[in-house]
Amino acid sequence: MKLITFNYKNAIDIGAVVGDWVVTSSGNSNTPNNMIDFLASGGVAKNAMQILIDSGNNRIPLADVRLLAPVPRPGKFLGISLNYADHIDETKLDKPVYPTFFTKQSTCVIADGEAIHRPVVSEKLDYEGELALVIGKRCKNVPVEHAHQVIAGFTIVNDVSVRDWQIRSPTWMLGKSFDTHGPMGPWIITSDEIIDPHKLSIKTWIDDELRQSSNTSNMIFNCYEMIEYLSKAMTLEPGDVISTGTPSGVGVKMKPRGYMQPGQTAKIEIEGIGVLTNPVIEEPFVSLF
Repeated sequence: MKLITFNYKNAIDIGAVVGDWVVTSSGNSNTPNNMIDFLASGGVAKNAMQILIDSGNNRIPLADVRLLAPVPRPGKFLGISLNYADHIDETKLDKPVYPTFFTKQSTCVIADGEAIHRPVVSEKLDYEGELALVIGKRCKNVPVEHAHQVIAGFTIVNDVSVRDWQIRSPTWMLGKSFDTHGPMGPWIITSDEIIDPHKLSIKTWIDDELRQSSNTSNMIFNCYEMIEYLSKAMTLEPGDVISTGTPSGVGVKMKPRGYMQPGQTAKIEIEGIGVLTNPVIEEPFVSLF
């Protein structure tokens, strides 16, 4: 099932993409109109959505809706550093003994098709194509062999990074959390449709140039190990997003540097999920005080 959050006629709703149509949850008491509540319902909302899909009712053209990020404001938006063997090779850093996580602030999240802003304060704007998992069940101390049971599904994330701001802080948080620097989508593919999340091709293009081409089999710590490790420290909740690291080919390691420029487009494709596409523009000036 392809689960989306979308705007239709100025109303936000949850739906499932079926071909060129969106099956909307509107008017169904068992399908909440926000993704976090939908996921938190367990199988109730998903089963109700499947009944709607099978009925052939509640359909609107996909072309008539505006996609939002599938989880517009995740409670936690976490990323992992240095989690692909090929990326470690290009950085010439040591293979980590333990996974290292950082936080991306939820205000950075944008949808497929929305613009990534190159900030006024830096030109070192980089891309990182990543598989992300979405938690579907409140959980703590999850054994690795049961971790798959708490994953609602998978989506694509561009872990956009402002490299000079990233290295200013050991936590990396500032350089990972600029507004618009968390593109996510276009939807969540439910976990029952992904046979093995660790055998998926992942590719990133800047315009027509293929920059990253790898496979999730190159992860150092797999999705289930990440959940086990994180859940020892914190309670994971429905709608939390964990981005699982990027392969080699990032702009900062190119010669000359391959930072994203206004007018370019970043496109990430992950096998079995889809394509996340975002244009890059200069940051418009906004004053909020």
